[in-house]
Amino acid sequence: MKTLYLVRHGETWLNVEHKNQGSWDAPLTEKGIKQAEAARDYFKKEGIIFDHAYSSTSERACDTLEIITENRIPYTRRKDLKELNFGSFEGKDSFLNPPVPFGDAFVRYGGESDSDLQKRMLKALNEIMEKEDHENVLVVSHGVSCAFVIRGTQATSELKHDGRRLGNCAIMKFLYFEGTFDLVEVINHNFKDLGI
Repeated sequence: MKTLYLVRHGETWLNVEHKNQGSWDAPLTEKGIKQAEAARDYFKKEGIIFDHAYSSTSERACDTLEIITENRIPYTRRKDLKELNFGSFEGKDSFLNPPVPFGDAFVRYGGESDSDLQKRMLKALNEIMEKEDHENVLVVSHGVSCAFVIRGTQATSELKHDGRRLGNCAIMKFLYFEGTFDLVEVINHNFKDLGI
């Protein structure tokens, strides 16, 4: 049995402004840096050591991963771990989005469908977890991408995610065995308790 820790990146100024980021990028805010440090501290406290790490190619995900690992392990950047492509809705207010699931809503605007995002993410994560020496893996990705990984694994998971929003630096713990991801825990930090 292998373990995948899938983490959403820390807060960015586009998150603060409630804008769709998608393939757009923005640096972490001061709060986003502290969120990544809190995730790092969680892994340290739990004694979790990663043998491999992967990130979306977006700056916000790479920076989050580097903070979590304190730049102590090399990592691989993968384009297929990026956020949903919102097409011409990139940078627009997120309140303009249709309700989740989005279906094909963004395709007509040059974006990506839910099903394409889910297939892309699950294919990437399967490829990563099938590697021979990958037992305890960290992957940093994005809010919508992570949510659709959960949706794609709900049928086989013991834990059913209750649909609450995945906060910045939320940690999703999956067990992986023979092509199946089992969601066993979602850690949505209460950053107010941490003074953030």
